[in-house]
Amino acid sequence: MILKKVLIPALVALGSLSAYADNLVILHTNDTHSAIDPQKDGTGGILRRKVIVDSVRKANDNVLVIDAGDALQGTLYYTLFGGEVERKLMDAMGYDIMILGNHEFDSGMDMLHKYVSQSKAQWLTTNYDLRETPLDSLFVPYVIKEYGGRKIAFIGINLNPEGMISAANSVGVRYMDAIKAANSTAWSLKHNDRADMVVAVTHIGYNSEIKPVDVDIAAASEDIDLIIGGHSHTKIDPADGRSPAWKIANALGDSIPVVQTGSLGRFVGEIAIDLDNMGVSYKLIPVNSRLDKDIDADFAAILTPYRHSVDSILGIKVGKAAESIVKADFGLVNLVSDMVMEIGEKLNGGAVDLAVMNKGGIRCDMPAGDITRGLIMQMMPFDNRVVILDISGRDLAEGFDVMAGRFGDGISGGYAEFDKNTGKCTRILIGGKELDPDKVYRIATIDYLATGGDYMKSFKNGRELARSNNILYDDMMDCLLNGSLKGKKIKADRTLRMVGK
Repeated sequence: MILKKVLIPALVALGSLSAYADNLVILHTNDTHSAIDPQKDGTGGILRRKVIVDSVRKANDNVLVIDAGDALQGTLYYTLFGGEVERKLMDAMGYDIMILGNHEFDSGMDMLHKYVSQSKAQWLTTNYDLRETPLDSLFVPYVIKEYGGRKIAFIGINLNPEGMISAANSVGVRYMDAIKAANSTAWSLKHNDRADMVVAVTHIGYNSEIKPVDVDIAAASEDIDLIIGGHSHTKIDPADGRSPAWKIANALGDSIPVVQTGSLGRFVGEIAIDLDNMGVSYKLIPVNSRLDKDIDADFAAILTPYRHSVDSILGIKVGKAAESIVKADFGLVNLVSDMVMEIGEKLNGGAVDLAVMNKGGIRCDMPAGDITRGLIMQMMPFDNRVVILDISGRDLAEGFDVMAGRFGDGISGGYAEFDKNTGKCTRILIGGKELDPDKVYRIATIDYLATGGDYMKSFKNGRELARSNNILYDDMMDCLLNGSLKGKKIKADRTLRMVGK
């Protein structure tokens, strides 16, 4: 990546009567996951989001709009149109700065290049070396903007692709240590470029087992003044006493704001920076139906032709659910795992010992009533395929420990008990028998896990024997239309197959 800076003077409207002329207002989103339309609970919706952005711009002279990654993937808008809808709408809304999430890589580097190159936003990454990729010229490591005589610098910090992003989809991307990159760049911006404030826009998560996270970046920093995060879907709300802390002590003992809006566009974060004393205030703005009366008709018209295609696919019936089947109680996780088992046995031409499916690959619940093609595609939006692996019991056990560390994943044909404190399995049964570390097991799983995705590193040691020609959601629809579930009203099996004790 070419190391260069971009210095962008802000154009402040002359004669403005805004009461907030001495403020910089940053509006931010993260992990919106192609949630163009409102959620089933009535929250969110990108048309409503623009109402908020327009309103804040009208009331303030200095406004920046930032996205902290994972704007893509999760609904039919992405599955059918590959990011075109999200890009057009976010451009029309006037996003200024964006960074990559892990899901921006889901369709590979060529599609990502097309998406970023056509975007009007400034794209940042401080800790990805992109020199061996087609993305290199499209990114800068930092940007400095000037408002009211103040220099505000922005850096972009991304997660380690290993174990999270398919290697085939991120060829040439070199990860650089997030904390070192953040600290060294912030130091240079403060001391060499005389920035008054350094803002880290991150997609590493607020706090989790996979390090480093925003809390670590904050605690190790001396020159970062504000962190705008994503990835962990954490709702940070200073007005909610149950919310995670929005100020974290840094290496100097000072408290710096760390903010995030949750996910799916249910909130827009608003950060007000007083340009006189550089003080920061923060709040979340709910995105809900109160905004519907002010929706921009021209903006809505951009979406209309795409929505027609989505609605048509949502109308194609492929099955029926006798009850609501959800991921939270493992009913849906079990159903999908059993379908992976059925698909795998058909692919194998005979029985397999086990099926493994990550619950993170399931993106929405299954309501009672008609199951449509569009629902299955939204529920399983990734371009995964079922594969057959021969894998040693020792490597399989290591994979079970990874799944236990996230309190269980989807399995069919097995049972496991794990220690909640250690995240390690204490008992694993395959086909009713204790796992033998020296035995070779034949399993059905998805190619993402087979290549080490979702931190299933040991699965890379397996030997692939067969791979479906179909994307998983197409194979699942075949199960509903022609397989064991044909004509049945599906009910949930909520039996826990991985049990924490």
